[in-house]
Amino acid sequence: MCTYERETLPVRASGKTASGWASMTEATVYFDHPVHFAAGHALMIDLRDPAAGPSQRVALELSATSARALAESILRTLDSTPARLLSELS
Repeated sequence: MCTYERETLPVRASGKTASGWASMTEATVYFDHPVHFAAGHALMIDLRDPAAGPSQRVALELSATSARALAESILRTLDSTPARLLSELS
């Protein structure tokens, strides 16, 4: 069953596409049927720049276990980074 719940947020990021590195301005996170990942459902993360069209997109399809492990790793990394460096990333 699909929840159709998704969260979209603005981001400051870069992603590597087939044509090279590109700015990403929006992230969408949702749980649905994956396109490529061999599972019935997956957590999807789409990074994109809507102004640049559909080719400016980086997509991830993750198992729930992998998504949680990635989220925890991101938080641990940010928590252990000196605050002065984090302010440079804002």
